[in-house]
Amino acid sequence: MKKTTYYREKRLEKSLFSLQKIEGVVNRMNQDELRQSACAQARELMETHNRALRRQKIFRRSLLAVLAVTGVLLLGLIYYRIDASIPSVIRFRADQEQELYLGFPGTGDIISVSGQGESNIPVGKVSIDLSKKATLKLPEEGSCKLQVKLFGIFPIKEVGLQTISDRELIPMGCPIGLYVETEGVLVVGTGEFVGVDGEIYSPARDILKSGDYIIALNGEAVSKKSDLTDRIAESRGKLQTLTVRRDEEEITLQIKPMKEKDSTYKLGIWVRDNAQGIGTMTYMDADGNFAALGHGITDVDTSTLMQMHGGRIYDAQIVGLRKGSPGDPGEVTGRITYTDQHVIGEITHNSNKGISGVCNEAGKQMTLAEPLPIALRQEIEKGYAQMLCTIDEKPEYFDIEIVKIHKEYDRVNRGLEIRVTDQRLLELTGGIVQGMSGSPIIQNGRIVGAVTHVLVNDSTRGYGIFIEKMLETADKKIE
Repeated sequence: MKKTTYYREKRLEKSLFSLQKIEGVVNRMNQDELRQSACAQARELMETHNRALRRQKIFRRSLLAVLAVTGVLLLGLIYYRIDASIPSVIRFRADQEQELYLGFPGTGDIISVSGQGESNIPVGKVSIDLSKKATLKLPEEGSCKLQVKLFGIFPIKEVGLQTISDRELIPMGCPIGLYVETEGVLVVGTGEFVGVDGEIYSPARDILKSGDYIIALNGEAVSKKSDLTDRIAESRGKLQTLTVRRDEEEITLQIKPMKEKDSTYKLGIWVRDNAQGIGTMTYMDADGNFAALGHGITDVDTSTLMQMHGGRIYDAQIVGLRKGSPGDPGEVTGRITYTDQHVIGEITHNSNKGISGVCNEAGKQMTLAEPLPIALRQEIEKGYAQMLCTIDEKPEYFDIEIVKIHKEYDRVNRGLEIRVTDQRLLELTGGIVQGMSGSPIIQNGRIVGAVTHVLVNDSTRGYGIFIEKMLETADKKIE
């Protein structure tokens, strides 16, 4: 009995020992799994953390890049707004003390002076505080340049101070017929045609461009489109050498004419050698010198400023009005007789500031109003003004409001923003209509400018040009 008990206890001890060993193995296995699981979780957490750090770095860098770009754009916008608020040229009446005030937090250093002989003042040693009013007086032939600096430190732009001779001009506001001959032949566009063999040809494509002026063919001057087409028709298909003015450059091009199905040799171009229309004369001086339109005569198809060979103005009568509406600016309809008996003057200049020239004796008889002095840009005020234009038989004054004055000179024809307030004019025309370009603008008994454009979507509003800009083509001393 005792032996049985003894063996039983031994077996029990062995079983317990085996269980302990198995438990130890299991514990070790569990610990290894736990360690592996913990390592895996740690690695996953580390990768997640690293990904988060990378995303944060990318976000910070992107944010810094956006902030940098925004800062550059903001600085550029500020610079543009400051630059646009300061005119490139300010004009003063010669030998008169006048105020210069830009309301700008900076200075203007005088860097050059002309018209007074040699100066012993070092460049940049004379500075004007542009945040305050300063009194200046320039001689008849004098001018100077200011280096404008923001806060007296950062250079912005150079501003020219120039003189303009004071004068009185007769405001006109009367309709005139226009006829302009181009210098050479204007290329409106290129096209194609069917040749005698049934093929499609376009000889001038990729050679001539819209806005080109053909001024010579094979070394001989070209004055009219009929001259060009006749000589091309007689070319027998030989290579032609064209002298072309493109922008401000003269270039030589060669084109081979092709025979159309009607057996005529052609280049495949549309050309124009003149322009006609109606506009309004702005002013005339005592000698018969005039200016009109306030913008240049451009080609209707290419919008290119026409390079003149010659031009004339004719008397015109208003025969009808088409009232303006949103999307349709309306129009003045005039009757023009293009005969020598109706010529009232010669056009000598065509620029983006308008046309100018000289009236003959018949033209000088058109003056009805008394001469008025001119107003410089800095003398114009927002508020009440008048425009002088013809909607019936003779020029009449109509009330307008100057709502904004642009100081920047890049917008040559849009220095003034105006709004028609005269109820009678609004009822008759809806405001500003085509044909009124050049109507003089009067304020405080002075000619301040001329109407140039109407807003297509609002015919009660439009733009005007400063009178001093129109005078540039007539007064060579201002150039």
